[in-house]
Amino acid sequence: MILFDGQLCESSEQERLLNELERKIPEILMREPLSPDVVIEAVTCLRADLLSGVFDELLTSLPEDTVDTYKKQAEMLLSEGELRKKLNTELGNTEEYVTDPVTGFSRIRVRKMPLGVLFHISAGNMDFLPAYSLAEGLMTGNINILKLPSADNGLSLTLIRKLIEYKPELKDYIYVFDTSSTDIQGMKRMAELSNAISVWGSDMAIEAVRELAHPGAKIIEWGQKLGFCYVSAFEENEEIDRELADLAEHIATTKQLFCSSCQVIYLDTSDPERLKAFAEHFLPILESAVKGHATGDIGVRARDTLISYTQRLKSYLGEEEKQENVLRGRSCSLILSADPKLELSPMMCNVLVKPLPKAEIGKVLYANRYYLQTAGLICPKEERATLTELLIRSGIIRVTRAADMSSYFPGECHDGEYALSRYMRIVNIEEA
Repeated sequence: MILFDGQLCESSEQERLLNELERKIPEILMREPLSPDVVIEAVTCLRADLLSGVFDELLTSLPEDTVDTYKKQAEMLLSEGELRKKLNTELGNTEEYVTDPVTGFSRIRVRKMPLGVLFHISAGNMDFLPAYSLAEGLMTGNINILKLPSADNGLSLTLIRKLIEYKPELKDYIYVFDTSSTDIQGMKRMAELSNAISVWGSDMAIEAVRELAHPGAKIIEWGQKLGFCYVSAFEENEEIDRELADLAEHIATTKQLFCSSCQVIYLDTSDPERLKAFAEHFLPILESAVKGHATGDIGVRARDTLISYTQRLKSYLGEEEKQENVLRGRSCSLILSADPKLELSPMMCNVLVKPLPKAEIGKVLYANRYYLQTAGLICPKEERATLTELLIRSGIIRVTRAADMSSYFPGECHDGEYALSRYMRIVNIEEA
């Protein structure tokens, strides 16, 4: 289905509606920019409905603890206070100002304005991402075209329709299409209508967008990242064991599906025997966490198994032989490898374990610089500051406790940048 002018339309209407949208855009852009106050009021109404259970029926396919996590995050992050903090943090002062006089030069007025039209191509690995990305576009006053991910289960469309229900004036700034990623002409048409394309996804997805974008279009990339956990000690330490249990919970709950999820556990060692000793120590901890989050849903279990084996087959593609030392548990495994490359694991609680001495952190992470984002850190307290500095100097954006690798914190950036500032332009006007 397509959401256009606040109304649902059949997908077969796409070409006609895109032609109509092309006629509408110049007229909408000539209006006073959309006020962020309107968007904040709509989002806070959405927050209230989410917390009161209005959308619970749509969330029944998700694990109960995942739903609880989403609601806790929504309660905090979608509150009016936090949304206003987000505006202030990411955009600073949005009031027009005049530069100081300089002899021989005109003074200029400086103003922040929306880019115009944003085309959002959202990934399907986070349930609320399409709606949240669109809300960020609205908060910056842009017209928003959203291509839904193929895995969307109707949640995004429901949430977005609710925003329009709360604030009907938003309808001219929201256009949602269920276009398939294989419909290159349809996506190219949406790109042609836009000033910028915000794309979430893999290297392949971003390369495809570059191919269909106009040379002058701004491409705002939120590319694939790979998270890892760095462990500097694990022997005979109750506090470290608690953190390892937290890491296992993180792996079991995220199934390693997010950019911030733990794909690789790096151990501060070059000794293969110590690496194996760690794996033998951690496997029962991981197995216990996975058992605690097991599902009886045969469809979910089949999906998880399929994803895991598909990823493993991909890792073998083009390789004549790959030796692996694998410690298998029930519904999980630890895959030992001497190659320190940061790479995607088979996921679904199948984790790569690799050696990475402190002295090699800079070299290894530089080689993987395009995929750095989150590092969980398990270490003695006295080492934490030093290891944190090593990681962030090597390009890491987020350093967290192992339990919080995929948590969202108020005020944090995404991939080292603030989204709202990327969705606006700065205008200079010479004083007459």
